[in-house]
Amino acid sequence: LSGMPRRYSDYPDAYTSWNVVSSIGSTISFIGVLMLIYIIWEAFITQRLVIFSNQMPTSIEWFQKFPPAEHS
Repeated sequence: LSGMPRRYSDYPDAYTSWNVVSSIGSTISFIGVLMLIYIIWEAFITQRLVIFSNQMPTSIEWFQKFPPAEHS
């Protein structure tokens, strides 16, 4: 978009392709923001229970002594 003027209500025909690229990028960004807002809203409204927890206290690292013993 180098050299493309900003804050103009009408662009010269030479900038039509860059204006389309800019408009498509802006639309994609706007859709992404709408999806983020919907995901956050849906998460607060449904209040689903956690199916899988990342905290696994039964995994092997929890059975190790801390600090480790000097001799095995």
